[in-house]
Amino acid sequence: MNTDQIKSAIENGNTSLGIELGSTRIKAVLVADNFQTVASGDFVWENELDQGIWTYSLEKVWAGIQTSYANLATEAKDKYGVNIKKIGSIGISAMMHGYMAFDKDGEILVPFRTWRNNITGQAAGELTELFNFNIPERWSIAHLYQAVLNKEDHVKNIDFLTTLDGYVHYKLSGEKTVGIGDASGIFPVDENTADYDADMIEKFRALQNVKQYTWDIKEILPTVKVAGENAGALTDAGAALLDPSGQLQGGALMAPSEGDAGTGMVATNAVRKRTGNISAGTSAFSMVVLDEPLKKVHRDIDMVTTPDGAPVAMVHTNNSSSDINAWTSLFAEFAKVIGAPQKPNDLYEALFDNSLKGDQDGGGLVNFAYLSGENITKMPEGRPLFVRKPDSNFNLANFFKVQLYSAFAPLKIGMDILLREEHIKTDVLIAQGGLFKTPVVAQQVLADALNTPITVMSNAGEGGPWGMAVLALYAQSHKDGQSLADYLDDEVFSSQESATLEPEPVSVRGYEKFIDNYKAALPVEGQAVESMKMN
Repeated sequence: MNTDQIKSAIENGNTSLGIELGSTRIKAVLVADNFQTVASGDFVWENELDQGIWTYSLEKVWAGIQTSYANLATEAKDKYGVNIKKIGSIGISAMMHGYMAFDKDGEILVPFRTWRNNITGQAAGELTELFNFNIPERWSIAHLYQAVLNKEDHVKNIDFLTTLDGYVHYKLSGEKTVGIGDASGIFPVDENTADYDADMIEKFRALQNVKQYTWDIKEILPTVKVAGENAGALTDAGAALLDPSGQLQGGALMAPSEGDAGTGMVATNAVRKRTGNISAGTSAFSMVVLDEPLKKVHRDIDMVTTPDGAPVAMVHTNNSSSDINAWTSLFAEFAKVIGAPQKPNDLYEALFDNSLKGDQDGGGLVNFAYLSGENITKMPEGRPLFVRKPDSNFNLANFFKVQLYSAFAPLKIGMDILLREEHIKTDVLIAQGGLFKTPVVAQQVLADALNTPITVMSNAGEGGPWGMAVLALYAQSHKDGQSLADYLDDEVFSSQESATLEPEPVSVRGYEKFIDNYKAALPVEGQAVESMKMN
């Protein structure tokens, strides 16, 4: 589309807005009906550790959304000379799961408990046994039941329980709904009914600890919607909340909100069975769309769904690139001190490229990139730790190679369950996220770590909010009988560029040696955590 066509699309509301509240950034993108991004805006934020709980304040949620949208609107005005007054469709996405509980007056009862918290181990274990279905610690139902077990006073006042994207969607539309992909991390869903699993709902109701409350679990959960369905409309109050300047009008179609895993699947065209994607940022997760059920329940494998309800095996790790960012910032400080300041992208590229000179096993170095606790390796709390032996080959190339290696280490441990125990086969595995903005290096590390080909698309760094905008367009233009997979294949990705890297056998062996060292050091780290607690 040329400038005049884009201007016309904005003036006529032939656009879709996708907003994603990620772990470190809130981003809004405006997409034309040909899937081209025409304007964007963002807001950088960080979670806060408040009395041992990782959280974001509601004030920052709205400050971030409003700032992101204002920056987007300013860019549209500067580029095309037009104010945004109407939008065709809107979709909200956010980091998945966690706990947001509200009373009958719509007031939040306790601060938002994010996915990053490892505080629901007892509840997750008991529910997994009750349901014979894996319930991860970050899921909303685990948070709720842990609050029940803890006899937290607020539980009796719960009127509505949702996730971050469900909350924002509700405030903009007045509708208490979520997309099925996000719903599947609130409470297990039934693929056949596209709703919460009825048998598990009954089992939860029957729990003695739950019976004491007047609320019913099904009634306090948001309604489940499938991709392509209408999930309400932007109200006038919602428009004023999104755009306090008063330019934006209500009326936009609201698509079912989704978690960032679902939007990542859409952004990488990985919703068809036997496809999969991997997203690596603050956290990392892989999503593999199954063509047959898993043989057994695995505590490190989450069963969720695509935005259109197909079953997905998910490996989720709480940590990935944060330690890389921390060390790179340290090198940036050093460069500034010696009078040779570097642009961030140039520094990342230099360090990534230099890692290629390192030993294939990382020279015997080990790094634990645990800014927060890690479920897969049973680490209850964050303990970033770099380890070396006296005879390790300690140099810059190896140091940064193990930073990249460790960013994928918990994910590799989880994926080995799918690839080696369940023998899951995929036709394509696509990677996205900030780690892959620097060409080739992280992509090759991931291919070697998993010993499987990895594809990166041209939009690898900015997938989520764009993927949500695509879901909003799908809801707006949904054709009877056209599946989401067909829509993506035939209309969205028909000319998408991509590059695939095969695993290199010598590097695969080197990574296996690194992961052996990594696993061997884990019990020592576990003991260190207990020692630090006692002291």
